[in-house]
Amino acid sequence: MGRIVYLDGQYLKEDEAKVSIFDRGFLFGDAVYEVTAVINGKLVDNEGHMIRLQRSCNELQIALPVPLAEITNIQKELIKKNALNEGGIYLQISRGSAGDRDFGYPTDVKPTLVLFTQARELLNSSKATKGMKVITTEDIRWKRRDIKTVGLLAPCMAKQAAIEKQVDDAWLIEDGYITEGSSNNAYIVTQDGVLVTRPLSNDILHGITRKALLELAEKESIKIEERLFTAEEAYQAAEAFVSSATTFVWPVIEIDGHTIGDGKPGNVAKKLREIYIELATKTAE
Repeated sequence: MGRIVYLDGQYLKEDEAKVSIFDRGFLFGDAVYEVTAVINGKLVDNEGHMIRLQRSCNELQIALPVPLAEITNIQKELIKKNALNEGGIYLQISRGSAGDRDFGYPTDVKPTLVLFTQARELLNSSKATKGMKVITTEDIRWKRRDIKTVGLLAPCMAKQAAIEKQVDDAWLIEDGYITEGSSNNAYIVTQDGVLVTRPLSNDILHGITRKALLELAEKESIKIEERLFTAEEAYQAAEAFVSSATTFVWPVIEIDGHTIGDGKPGNVAKKLREIYIELATKTAE
């Protein structure tokens, strides 16, 4: 049996869910999304995702089709209907279908709400134990990366470039500095043990997991610097890693062919992943 998905008030088999060809998410990428991790059938840090969803909608003047509390109820119902124990829930809100293609924002149009589950292994990830290899590539994305839109062609191109180089991912560079990964926030740990990550701005996504990790690092008395860093500085780092909702923390052991540290997942990354999972497991709803 296929998954049960949610579309505009209905729970449907995935092959029965249909969206208009005139939906602006399809025609213009005029839509936002969130992905919430699920551990033991419970939502991880979902409040943060809902707050960010509201912000993204506000920035694009998209009205929420239902209250945030109702979206959370839908997420929980999908977990039950699909017997999801571990993985994630994807949700997307587009501006909706105006009946024809036109660039201007339509009025009196109802947003389209889609949710579906994805079963995947989060806690016992091979990349968490073995580490990732990444390349760097030019960041060609638009200037509002803080809005979590579905316009992901540039990250897809970066990911494909990594695949063709037979590595795991790409870190993006703008004006000589790392912004973030193709679908994650990027970090290094200097030889002096300082955790470095780019500061929040319109240049990067305001990661929910990033926020939690920095709070945990501070509690662990890890020195943190939110500043720009270059690929060359990353090559010389003691450690590097990424974070996202469904990776939590994945160590990076190679960048552009340069071995990071001793070529094995570092202690800071391993520690942060361990305590984040411990916290997430305890606080999941």
